[in-house]
Amino acid sequence: MNQIRRKRSATDRKSSGRFLSRSSSDKVVISDLRETDVCEGLRVSGIPGVPEATESEADQGWGRLCVFLQRLGKKADSCSLNLAHCDLTATDLLELATLLHCLPQLEEVDLSWNSLIGCSLSSLTSHLQQVGRIRTLRLCSCRLNADDITSLGDALQWVPLLEVLDVSWNVGVGGGGFQALLGKLPPSLRELHVQACQLTAADASQLGEMVSSMPRLCVLDVSGNPLLAEDTEESGDSGGFGQLAASLSHATCLSRLVLQGCGLTSHGLKSLGGTLQQLPAVRELDLSCNKGLSGGLSQLTAHLAVLTHLESLDLHLCSLTHADLQALIQVLPSLAQLTELDVSSNKEVGGVVHSLVSALPLPQLRRLPLNSCSLTEESFTAFALAVPYLSCVEVSWNKVVGGRLALLLDALEPSVIQELRLSSCHLTTDDLSHLAVVCKQGYLSSLRVLDLSYNGQAAGGEAWASLFTAGGLGSLEDMDLSLRPTTSAFSATWLPSLLSSLPHLPALTHLAMLRWSLGVQAQDQLHHSLRKRDVHVEWDPPTGAGGKPRPPADKDRPEEALVEE
Repeated sequence: MNQIRRKRSATDRKSSGRFLSRSSSDKVVISDLRETDVCEGLRVSGIPGVPEATESEADQGWGRLCVFLQRLGKKADSCSLNLAHCDLTATDLLELATLLHCLPQLEEVDLSWNSLIGCSLSSLTSHLQQVGRIRTLRLCSCRLNADDITSLGDALQWVPLLEVLDVSWNVGVGGGGFQALLGKLPPSLRELHVQACQLTAADASQLGEMVSSMPRLCVLDVSGNPLLAEDTEESGDSGGFGQLAASLSHATCLSRLVLQGCGLTSHGLKSLGGTLQQLPAVRELDLSCNKGLSGGLSQLTAHLAVLTHLESLDLHLCSLTHADLQALIQVLPSLAQLTELDVSSNKEVGGVVHSLVSALPLPQLRRLPLNSCSLTEESFTAFALAVPYLSCVEVSWNKVVGGRLALLLDALEPSVIQELRLSSCHLTTDDLSHLAVVCKQGYLSSLRVLDLSYNGQAAGGEAWASLFTAGGLGSLEDMDLSLRPTTSAFSATWLPSLLSSLPHLPALTHLAMLRWSLGVQAQDQLHHSLRKRDVHVEWDPPTGAGGKPRPPADKDRPEEALVEE
């Protein structure tokens, strides 16, 4: 079954053929393709141990490569090979391996999201010695198993210049698969991504050994592995995660550390906090989606002050307590370079916004998401003090915003804000009218994202129409007007205003209007207005209609009650 071919017509298959058994009659086709593609600079390999091809051999090989990539809908590039989402099979992988000698200058390889190449990676890795200049290798979600990881580890000796390795979303990496990479990752590696690989505490220990031998490591992303720190509660610093945290002290160049959803507890934070003293170069620290650290953030904040270059700190969905937030507020004045702080989806934040804003370096700040933070009138007013500095304003899932949006809009600085997210905020007709006035005044001329979804109270057609006719949104790329899944409303009163405003939205690429009732005639009008533009429109098909609208992607957001149980 590994030889299952991708879906395509029989005519396409016959015309493309397979190069493993190519006849001489195909040489004319290859020559024609070679003449229409740019293939200069591929005459010599320059790699020790690899014989240089003659000019005719190089030309013929490059032509075969062009045909192979053309069949996959790709264009040949001497330095980059991107075959992600191409439905590659084991046969394709073998054929690609025989063509690698045509790419001696190859530096980037991306084979991600090709699930059928699992169990057969060795057919490619055995030819990596022909592309020794590779610097980036991505193999995300390829269903790699332990044998694949072993073959990858054995082949890493042929790519001594490798800087980026991404094997995320392969469950075969966890549970002992890391053992095959021990001592084989090149010291040149700068980025290691192993997201959602079902890593265990034992894997954390092995990862620590690898990190110790990578002095140039700048990025380590192990997010989405909830078992990674599971043993820190009982064993403390002696567990697998404790060993990983201790090993990070050898990666003095580390600038980005992502531990999102890794099962961190206060014990894990204690181990990590001690290591931060040795990591002055960290600029981005992501500890989000770790509810187990609730009540223990002080174990980390006591060491945050040494991260004088820290620019981004993500603590969203961590069940932070009032004591956690107070400990964080105490250290914020020391983080003078901080531009992004994410404490969203933590209910206790609503009670400390004033202190939080007062402690932050506002002139530097660009993002302070407060989605689902149980904001009160007082905390909402305090947040308005930070709005003039923010390029992204996010207060979704806070009911207090409804009827008070003018407070935020009046605080905006022209041409600064790029994203405005107001999903499920109980916006009123007056809120939309005030938003229309601000648009008309040009305060949102740089806005790229506008999220007004799940605001049923503002469903009056006149309010929406006034927003669309106001203008001033020439940079807008993404607009979401969707209603809640359990509601619906008619769009006939404002749709003509939207259609007339589309020529004034030249940058628009995505428009979501789920749960708004659109008849077949209205959909035809919308199609006609966008017929020469590449705009993805999401809507619900009309009940009982014979039209054929594009099926909408279900992007329903969770209720805030589900976010914070």
